Amino acid sequence: MSHEIVIRGGTVVDGSGREAFRGDVAIDDGRITAVGRVDGPGRREIDAEGMTVTPGFVDIHTHLDAQIGWDPDCTPLCWHGITTALLGNCGVTFAPCRPGDRELLAAMMETVEDIPREAILSGLPWDWEDYGGYLDAIERLKPGINVAGLVGHSALRFYVMGERAVEEQATDEERRRMAELTAQSIDRGAVGFSTNRFAAHKLPDGRAIPGTFADPAELVEIARQVGPRKALMQAVGADFDLLRTLADDGHSRVLFSYGVGPDGALAPQRRAELEELCRGREMTAVAQVRSSGLLFGLQSGLPIANRGPAWKRLRAMGLDERLAAIRDAGLRATLVEEAKQHGFPTILGAGIERVYYMGDGPTPDYAAGDERQLSAMAAAAGEHWSETFLRLSIETGGRALFTLRMFNPDMEALGHLISSDDCLPGLGDAGAHVTQVMDAGWATFILSHWVRERGLYSLEEGVRRITSAPARVIGLKDRGVLAPGMRADVNVFDATRIGERQPEIVHDFPGGAPRYVQRSVGYRATLVNGRVNLLDGELTGERAGQVLRHGH
Repeated sequence: MSHEIVIRGGTVVDGSGREAFRGDVAIDDGRITAVGRVDGPGRREIDAEGMTVTPGFVDIHTHLDAQIGWDPDCTPLCWHGITTALLGNCGVTFAPCRPGDRELLAAMMETVEDIPREAILSGLPWDWEDYGGYLDAIERLKPGINVAGLVGHSALRFYVMGERAVEEQATDEERRRMAELTAQSIDRGAVGFSTNRFAAHKLPDGRAIPGTFADPAELVEIARQVGPRKALMQAVGADFDLLRTLADDGHSRVLFSYGVGPDGALAPQRRAELEELCRGREMTAVAQVRSSGLLFGLQSGLPIANRGPAWKRLRAMGLDERLAAIRDAGLRATLVEEAKQHGFPTILGAGIERVYYMGDGPTPDYAAGDERQLSAMAAAAGEHWSETFLRLSIETGGRALFTLRMFNPDMEALGHLISSDDCLPGLGDAGAHVTQVMDAGWATFILSHWVRERGLYSLEEGVRRITSAPARVIGLKDRGVLAPGMRADVNVFDATRIGERQPEIVHDFPGGAPRYVQRSVGYRATLVNGRVNLLDGELTGERAGQVLRHGH
């Protein structure tokens, strides 16, 4: 018997967690038809000798809601083995939306998620009003990967309450209407509802986004429409009391963001509290896979630039101009003097002591120790930290990048947290914070750092946590495992080489707006619904992704 595609002779890690085995994978009509020994030929064969064959990876925390409008390939996620992405996290979505509210929702997404509003307004078709219509619009774009969506609390509140949504509590009738619209959104395909309780997320006028301080009763009423439909309640910034209430009183499955915090010594306590919360409930935490917060360098943002006139002038230049400017010894002396006078800014409690150099090799050093801490490097060289920053920028042609470890600064503590059965690794925020971070390669980092280098997970367990486990959270029953009858989302990669390339700034958003992107190494092929989406790291143009609607 012949097959459309046979992936031949690889090490199969099927996503279930069971032991890897050598075998083949046969694919026909978008589904897996055989796993093990496949005797018949494939009309197309992919040689997986020496490679690992896994299900496609599932990303349950993205903000591709806007970017997918002009980049349906969903870069850079597609370069890192992601075949399914969940949109609409953190309460900020573009539906439901009346025509008169488009600019308002675009502006909110800009201030909360660092996605330029002009790119949003010009790059999306805006031919919908309800959430089902938004999914229809995405479907017409023919995405390169599969996408599922959550309907956002902020958009719902604006739709029902208008301007009152920002600072007032909803009436009983408004709560009922929001719950009704949530139900309609799920019935039209949303896989759930998302809300945001993080007070630092602001509208352009400085007020907290709608829903931040909504009465918990409002969320419970919404959850009582979500729960019976077996859909998902997603939350960011919510305290444990609210999460517990949503699960118990709302009878809902709950997904929420979590981390170890700035004090790694508290990691055992935070893990114990998490596991107590989740015990007996359908609740899952998702955490970042490494220290993160702000990525900067000469090619991108300069957080030092608000610290003196010379730095401000430098910030106004393009990369080539900046590089030429700092080669002037006189200007460098002025920049150093201003940096000595004003210091490095403290952002969310993190300052110069948490700035680390990403290295000058092909792969960024995300787990660097004190030897890459900028102040320590400066002290070893007998320089001020700003001198070291400028010197490395010149030596690397302006490509040197530094990371301010605002979140999860203690990697050992983070490893302890994400080894819990109740906490999945992820939270890459792809499509958001596009000039601030680049964590979309999180799945590649799991396999390269936490599996290969650290051994926190076995290969089988690491793959399970980025395939079948997040697929279960979304409610997908036909993806995440390599087995006959399952959808053929598949990765073929070299487990000994897989890794991330250095991030870089490109200007490919509408209007030439900048963003970080990041390539990968070690991927042989990525298949989406049985079609080869990437081969040797390059897009093939197939674009076989689907909009995955709840209940279908």
